[in-house]
Parts: sequence; C-alpha cells; structure tokens
Amino acid sequence: MEKEYSIYLGSNKIGTTRLEKADAPMGVVFGEINFVEKESKYDLIKSYCKDNNIELEDDYPKDKLISTRTIDSLVIRNEEGFEIKGIGNQISGMDSEGFEISIEGIAYPFYEEEFPHHVKVYNEMFKE
Repeated sequence: MEKEYSIYLGSNKIGTTRLEKADAPMGVVFGEINFVEKESKYDLIKSYCKDNNIELEDDYPKDKLISTRTIDSLVIRNEEGFEIKGIGNQISGMDSEGFEISIEGIAYPFYEEEFPHHVKVYNEMFKE
C-alpha cells in the first residue's frame, strides 16, 4: 500500500500526497497534491508566496497557473511524522488541472529506506 504524506505550508496543513513518481538516482520524488481546502489553490499558493517573499518560477494569473521556487517553510511529513528533507522543493500546477509537489536531492540511504518501491522500479529497468 502506498504511503500518504502530509504537506504543510508553515504550520498549516494544506493537503496530502502519495509521492507516487520518482527519479531515484537523483533522489527526487513528486506527486499530486490533494488539498484540504476547496477554494482556488492558485490563490492560496500565490498569496502565501507573496506574503512570505518567495520567488515564483512562473505565474500566469489568467490561467491560474503557478510554479514556485523552493519554499523553506514547505514541510512534507511521512505517516510517522518524520520530515522528508531534500535540497529543494517546488509546487506547480493550475487550478483547472491540479497541482504537483516535488522534493529534490533527498539523501541516500534515507531515500532508499523511505522509497524502496521507487528504487526497485529503477533497478528493474536494467535487468535482462
């Protein structure tokens, strides 16, 4: 069964993710965000970034599409409450199509312990 990870912006839980996709050799995981709140996710992310001086990678208000740079106060925790830390993270997406969270540069051996299924899929790509 896939684990469910909690996503926090500051002290507020904004949603969950399964971190269902990966680039295992690079220590990267990403996945769809299931938000707690039902209102515009674009507005939530944009106002948080504006209020906290977080630089945006892309912002298209007309399409409600946004992509952040690393948000230091973005915290992803596993079911045991342990923080999944990497060297960077982003949220990107648009209201009409959904949003994704990514964490880059998660160190080994923690990556392998937390995401053995992603490592296994990657290793099986090279088997004869």
